[in-house]
Amino acid sequence: MDDMLIIKVKVREACGDMSVGTDFLTALNEKVSELVKKSIWRAKENGRRTVMGKDV
Repeated sequence: MDDMLIIKVKVREACGDMSVGTDFLTALNEKVSELVKKSIWRAKENGRRTVMGKDV
């Protein structure tokens, strides 16, 4: 998953008056990507094809 999974504008809005570096957005996207992959794995391990909140 090399695509951006986060919405840059929304992240910047969430950070309020703080500046947001490109490296932060890249690192955050990588963490989200890892979390999605782990959640998919957990759902499959539990015999499901639906990723749920409990997989996070």
